[in-house]
Amino acid sequence: MNKQAQGVVLLLLGGAVVRASVTDMYLRYVKEALQPFLIVAGLLLIAAAVMTLWHDLRRRSTPAAAVAHSGHDAHSGPNDTADDGHGHAHHEPRVGWLLILPVLGLLLVAPPALGSYAVAQAGTALSSEQASSDYPPLPDGDPAEISVLDYASRAIFDEGRSLDGRDVRLTGFVTDGPDGEPMLARIVLSCCAADGRPIKVGMDGSAPTGLPADTWIEVVGRYSDRIGTDPVNGASIPYLAVESWQQIDAPRQQYE
Repeated sequence: MNKQAQGVVLLLLGGAVVRASVTDMYLRYVKEALQPFLIVAGLLLIAAAVMTLWHDLRRRSTPAAAVAHSGHDAHSGPNDTADDGHGHAHHEPRVGWLLILPVLGLLLVAPPALGSYAVAQAGTALSSEQASSDYPPLPDGDPAEISVLDYASRAIFDEGRSLDGRDVRLTGFVTDGPDGEPMLARIVLSCCAADGRPIKVGMDGSAPTGLPADTWIEVVGRYSDRIGTDPVNGASIPYLAVESWQQIDAPRQQYE
């Protein structure tokens, strides 16, 4: 890989990062708060590519006599080799071509956000560290709209006391439970998709049936004292007594 090829690959990589950052595509990989850092990183890659190409073109335009005096050939051959001054030609590292793989991934493949497959492979993210002795009141509205993580935490660690018989609305995607019954799930991130872990909520009452995995739904219901066990890590899984539900399109921000 010669300098011009390196510059082109860097330019494509930086352009792909910027493109993903100014659209909703980046939300499949990182939290929304990281968007400015991605844009800056992409612009720096583009700047590095431009400087690499400019430097190489400037070197190639140097008079042959001056280049010969410096001990370097003015034109790199198609084999991407350089003479070290002792008659030995050295190939430039070809591993740089691997940089084009994430470019192709962003431009051509665009993997979807984590879904039911990731849920089946990991245990629910609820832990005793999230326990609180004083949960704030639910937001106004009937039903109160809260996150899947908020409901699961209140149901497990507060035993439903802070839910206070209120109707709540949760948004998530359908995944298969250990007993084959549908469950509601959502992926929570600390930073990026690599550390994503699921929150799982079982559904009682008028739960949806026959929906394929990864179907996004809104459910309205009340606290249920039924508790299940996650077969992956043995953690507790709360349940929601579903009163109604509706299928929806996947939200812009699919992670919590």
